[in-house]
Amino acid sequence: MSTDELHDVAPGEWHEAVSAAHATGFTFFDWLSAVDRTYDEANPGYDVVLRALALPRIDPVVGEALEGLRAMRLTTRVPDGVALASVTDVYAGAAWHERETHEMFGVEFSGFDDGSEGGLRPLLLPEGFEGTPLRKSFVLAARASKQWPGGKEPGEGHDSSKSPSRRRVQAPGVPGPEWGPRS
Repeated sequence: MSTDELHDVAPGEWHEAVSAAHATGFTFFDWLSAVDRTYDEANPGYDVVLRALALPRIDPVVGEALEGLRAMRLTTRVPDGVALASVTDVYAGAAWHERETHEMFGVEFSGFDDGSEGGLRPLLLPEGFEGTPLRKSFVLAARASKQWPGGKEPGEGHDSSKSPSRRRVQAPGVPGPEWGPRS
């Protein structure tokens, strides 16, 4: 298993670096996403990361590999409010990843074109959803804790007033009262 070649580039060099990677054999687009860096007070924003692969080269006569699989990871630190150049013209497969990264992190991609003329539109979240849920600044709503409907004793019906007293069962994954605030 090969390790990834790692390259950090400035946001202004992003498109050029991705194009150069493609021209040097990294023709298989694998993945693009972001990592929130709002906690970095000196340089807040997010890192956008792209991974591309150079597939093995095979000798056409002998059928043996001349060179194995290679991987490259490009990273750029993008300040909040700065648009990054889209790479959909280099890797068509980047369109879905750029839309998801835009929706989940709020990353703007200038020049985005997936061929549909729809632009950077919502992909995963319901219509009208506000916010960027993968940013650390996004406040998650607390999940309401209620009784698990499957938590009944054998023979116990729906009317709990006629049923024998028992310990109420919480839904799987909901922490018990011992995890709550102490008075």
